[in-house]
Amino acid sequence: MSFGGAVSSMITSIKNNKRNRKNTFEKLERFQKENNDQLHFNNTATKKELQEIKTQLKKENLINITKKGLLLLAVILLFSYLLL
Repeated sequence: MSFGGAVSSMITSIKNNKRNRKNTFEKLERFQKENNDQLHFNNTATKKELQEIKTQLKKENLINITKKGLLLLAVILLFSYLLL
């Protein structure tokens, strides 16, 4: 498959015109060097409060999963009804 010099010159031209791209890691590294501010969190919650938060999140997640499951079941039943 000989294409002659046209294809090779196009490839060379593309390689020469390619710009240097900064990847996300380099941008993040530069950002971290410019901003030396430290994040500080005040962890003042007691073990009881943490346990309450944990149980509340579990309840909310269970409710969300149940809603999504019922919606999926309704869609499946609807499609099966329409196909019959």
